[in-house]
Amino acid sequence: MDLAALRGCTLSALDTNADIRRQAELQLKQAEATPGFIGALLDIIAADPEPQVRLSAVLYLKNKVIRSWEFNEEFPKNVPISEDEKAAFRERLVPTLASAASPIRQQLMPLIGKVLHYDFPEKWPGYMDITLQLLGSNDIQSVFAGVQCLLSLCRVYRFKQANDKREELDRVTQATFPTLLAIGNRLVDETSTDAGDMLKMIIKTYKHAVYFELAAHLREESSIVPWATLFIKVVGKQAPPESMPEDIEDREAHPWWKAKKWAYSNLNRLFVRYGNPTSITTNNSENYEKFSKHFIQHFAPEILKAYLQQIELWVSKQAWLSKICLSCTITFMDECIKPSATWKHLSPHVENLISHVLFPLLCQTDEDLETFESDPGEYLNRKINLYEEISAPDVAATNFLNTLSKARRKQTFTVLNFINEVVNRYEAAPDDQKNYREKEGALRMIGTLSAIILGKGSPIADQVEYFFVRHVFPEFRSRHGFLRARACDVLEKFSDLDFRDENNVVVIYQNILQCLNDAELPVRVEAALALQPLIRHDFIRTSMQQSIADIMQKLLQLANEVDVDALSNVMEEFVEVFASELTPFAVQLTEQLRDTYLRIIQDVIDKGANSIDDDVDNYLDDKSITALGVLQTIGTLILTLESSPGVLLQLEQVLVPVITVTLEHKLFDLYNEVFEIIDSCTFSAKAISGTMWAVFELIHKSFKDRAEIYIEEMLPALDNYISYGSDMLIQNPTYLAAMFDIISTIFTNERLGAMDRICGCKLAEAVMLNLRGHADQYLPQFVEIAMQCLTAPNEIKSYHPREEWVHDKKLSIVAIVALIQLTPEQIPQSIQPGWPKLMQGIVPLFQSLPLAMKNREEIQKEGLTLDDSYGSDSDNEWEGEAAWNKEGEDADELDIPDESSAYMEFLNNEASARGVLSANWDDEDDDLEEETLLETPLDNIEPYQLFRNALLELQQQQPQIYEGLTKGLSPDEQNVIKGVVHEAEAKKLAADAMAAAVGGMPVNGHQ
Repeated sequence: MDLAALRGCTLSALDTNADIRRQAELQLKQAEATPGFIGALLDIIAADPEPQVRLSAVLYLKNKVIRSWEFNEEFPKNVPISEDEKAAFRERLVPTLASAASPIRQQLMPLIGKVLHYDFPEKWPGYMDITLQLLGSNDIQSVFAGVQCLLSLCRVYRFKQANDKREELDRVTQATFPTLLAIGNRLVDETSTDAGDMLKMIIKTYKHAVYFELAAHLREESSIVPWATLFIKVVGKQAPPESMPEDIEDREAHPWWKAKKWAYSNLNRLFVRYGNPTSITTNNSENYEKFSKHFIQHFAPEILKAYLQQIELWVSKQAWLSKICLSCTITFMDECIKPSATWKHLSPHVENLISHVLFPLLCQTDEDLETFESDPGEYLNRKINLYEEISAPDVAATNFLNTLSKARRKQTFTVLNFINEVVNRYEAAPDDQKNYREKEGALRMIGTLSAIILGKGSPIADQVEYFFVRHVFPEFRSRHGFLRARACDVLEKFSDLDFRDENNVVVIYQNILQCLNDAELPVRVEAALALQPLIRHDFIRTSMQQSIADIMQKLLQLANEVDVDALSNVMEEFVEVFASELTPFAVQLTEQLRDTYLRIIQDVIDKGANSIDDDVDNYLDDKSITALGVLQTIGTLILTLESSPGVLLQLEQVLVPVITVTLEHKLFDLYNEVFEIIDSCTFSAKAISGTMWAVFELIHKSFKDRAEIYIEEMLPALDNYISYGSDMLIQNPTYLAAMFDIISTIFTNERLGAMDRICGCKLAEAVMLNLRGHADQYLPQFVEIAMQCLTAPNEIKSYHPREEWVHDKKLSIVAIVALIQLTPEQIPQSIQPGWPKLMQGIVPLFQSLPLAMKNREEIQKEGLTLDDSYGSDSDNEWEGEAAWNKEGEDADELDIPDESSAYMEFLNNEASARGVLSANWDDEDDDLEEETLLETPLDNIEPYQLFRNALLELQQQQPQIYEGLTKGLSPDEQNVIKGVVHEAEAKKLAADAMAAAVGGMPVNGHQ
């Protein structure tokens, strides 16, 4: 393909006509194999006069490099780029960046990052030289390109730690950061958009360089002081007029506000990760202890001062702050609550912060109310899925109040007094003067503190019921939907409250049911979430039994109106609690859940297919999370129907589209739940229907098409196919061949590791136990696989030296019993001399079996009685009056322990302990423990009677073999064998007596 034709294809690849676009993409794909292809694309990007052609070419080039620079298992058929082309491409890449327009640069940067990831420094040693040349240039565009090159490199290294090539980054920052700082100091005094854009990139470069480690040279006074000063200067800079467009979204996205955002972010991270002594773990205390003590005493107060100045301007409406800047400000103040060194600077401002900053942020804005009316689904996502809005100011305000109340208990009363002022003012005002937004904000604020207010030893928990009756119940009848929704939300937040007056619970239940039929979608959803915890009250649960089918219908309707994953949790619990009441509606319910799932998944597939950069395999958003919740509800429903095989057969038919769409579209994030559904269907039915055999074919196809890494998730379902479908495996060699193909692939596929091989062993064992005599053609291959694993030099060989597993001991006993029953002609001549050792081998198995069985029983008992004593309510406990009243003033002088830091310390210690014990890893139950959930024919075998019967049969029918096996036993070994026979006879007598007592027949020892 010549350059003109290539140019035409790249332009056509952007065409709105799907057929033209597909044809162009096909031609481009064919041209990839042509030598010089990516060089030709660079020619177009560098020199073509048409901006659209250049943009199309760079988009195609970016995808080509990202997917094909090195082998990418997601795109195994992509034509690889030759080493010669790579070398030429690297030489031209940075000069192309330096001369390109801004839109092209934005697309080239991730491409450069991909090449750096694989090739720097070994294959691209000249990258730093050209970057330094660009940074030192007198041409502003070249300097801009140098900053972008440095940013790309630091981004590649941002997650690397000290032992992971970190020294390369340290050399880079030592060489470039003084120049970068000088450029930043010049830019901060300018006002142009380009200056803001370059400054933003400089600040982001610093962010990536210090994200995981703060290099020693960056901790020095000569570095940290000027960099922190630059960030504070950016924070305090008056926003240039051109950074203040009318549209708020455009304003938030302006380079100057992005620069401010990253300046805030860097100051916060320096404090949180490196500058707060209470957050420094013992593993890195040697590096950061001195730095953190100096930082918290000298830098943190200055940062706080700068932030408070900006907040004061914002409160007085003399300055505007972006949402992310507000959020960063509050987050930093949140971090200042626990250390005494910063708390003493923050505490004088707390009351003003609560009333003039936090509370306004928690009240409904005009934008919120408009969204409530025009897009209730988005309103709910914004108000419920708060984890998606970690940078939102109101979420930061909520976190601040939580930290304040937990760490400085007496401040809880400061907050509660403020709430009381608001609700009392609202109550006293005439209807036409009531401030509904303030009332809603006050209820949201008290809901935020629910865990503290109801905490163990709380002196105010007994006052909450009165607050509810007086200030919450009336809002169920509010003419404002957002207040009705908030009333439901507050009740859900205080679901652990034990009401003294049972009538109040009835009032709540009646109001929640009424809200479940509300005209406003957010009210209905909040009511559904509030209904779930009410089932802990016996009389409410009893009442709900009569209407649970209707309630479930309403929940399903809600699930089809809005994608809120919390609704799936409600449905899942109702399905579990009201299983018997919902059984008659199980098929209809499953059909509706299926339709909901398919609707959500179609959105996921469509969005993934229309995305330029995101591969659908890795696509996961809020819809996917909601879909996952629906699958979990379906799984719970299936488990409740174990005693209804007829219904299960219908459900299998209903669920085939769910399984099919998930596997065929490779929605890997949902595989675990889908395979759990297949497992639940086949396990609950204890049989494999024709429908599920069709699903097995799909599983095999998926396994062979990049899903083999999910073998651990597939294992229980595959085991069911063997255990409950052995007849079909015997009748249909194709199915058995597919199962063997799965097993053999596990041991040969390079993507799978030692734990996956264990899954393969379990499946091979299941085949041999369940299909005895019908899978003999595969036995040589099984032996070959085993020998290859045992002799492979790099294969991990896991075993348990104590060998106390009941399962393995029974398996060994069954195997030896089968061997000793062979006739002489069935025993190869070469191994006949060692045959007597079989009897000697079975002796230690029976000797240790009683202890193994006892250990398993104890483990099972522990599993049944395990409580959550390891959990702690300490976060929510009121630790005496000194923690919250005025007599506890000295507490302000103390550092409050940081729970997150303690948790990280725990993880580090655990990791260290694991390292020390790695030599004895086999003694850990984490890796190798008694088999639990997978059922096998061994479960029904009583080993004592099995051995006794085989021994007696051998003695009577093949006395010469019996003599050969027993004559070499020592007196102690003979006593063990006699003990096993006596135990078997005792067990048989006991079993016969039990059978007689219930009118049954004596049990056969062979079972």
